[in-house]
Order: sequence, then structure tokens, then C-alpha cells
Amino acid sequence: MQTETPRKYKILIWVLSFVLPLAIAGLFTVRIPNVPRLGFLPPIYATINGFTAVFLVLAVRAAKQKKLTLHKRLIQTCICFSVAFLVMYIAYHITSDSTPYGGEGFIRNIYYFVLISHILLSILVIPVVLVTYVRGLTMQVERHKKIARIAFPLWLYVAVSGVVVYWMIAPYY
Repeated sequence: MQTETPRKYKILIWVLSFVLPLAIAGLFTVRIPNVPRLGFLPPIYATINGFTAVFLVLAVRAAKQKKLTLHKRLIQTCICFSVAFLVMYIAYHITSDSTPYGGEGFIRNIYYFVLISHILLSILVIPVVLVTYVRGLTMQVERHKKIARIAFPLWLYVAVSGVVVYWMIAPYY
């Protein structure tokens, strides 16, 4: 018999899911004066997004092979990658102005489609990933599997589209 998700986890999940996107949006209006621009960070956090995608695929493979300890460690690594990405992303954007996209024509439309879908899904993926993780952590196996079928493709898209956005904007830094 599977148990309900503990209340403390539910509260934490919803607070993080609400506060993180608002804080990040608010930080786009903040510039720390007299600090060096951290222009070296975008390729690093794009690479971290790439690693996240690879480790997510490996984690799903490990779960399907019933290597549950490996699966758990890979997912925890993905969460650490996501936190590292977030810290670097915020550090870059509070020390640097946003880079306008310089492409034209059809490719511009593709860039904005990928960017906007990446942003919107990165907001949505926060509670989905956290709920999935907590359900695994609290051994709610069937509920974990059910939501993981949604979390995996969302998180994978966010990770991969982050790399694509970087590749497309990189020539304009």
C-alpha cells in the first residue's frame, strides 16, 4: 500500500514552484553595479543542460533495467545540475544585459519558438520534477512511475532546448 506524500514536501514543492519563477523574473530587473560581466558562464550552463539531458536518459534506462540505486543517483545528479544551472544563469543575468537575437527571417521564428517553449516548460517542469522525485523518495512507486512518464519528456525538452537556445544565441554574445 502506497502512502500519501507528506505535507512538508507538498508545501516545499509548491513554494519552490511559485517562488523560483517569480524570483528569476524579478532578477531580470536587477543589475549589480561594479562587478565584472560573467560572460564566460553561458557556455558552461549550456553544457550543464546537455549533461542533464544525457543523465536523464541514463536514469530512465537504469530504472527500466531495475538498477534503482543507480537511477536514484542519476536523478539526484540531474537535480544538482539543474540547481547549478540556475545559480549560474542568475549570476550571469544579474551582471549582464540580455543579448538580443540577431538572426533574421524564418530562423528568427524558430529561435523564438524554442526560447518561449523552453521558458514556459522550465516553469512547468519545476513542480512536476519535484513531485516525481518526492514520490520516488517516499516509495510511492506506482504514483512515481505515472508522473515520471510526464516529467521525463518535459525535463528532457527543457534541457535540450536550453542547449539549442544557447547555440542559436551564441554568435550574438
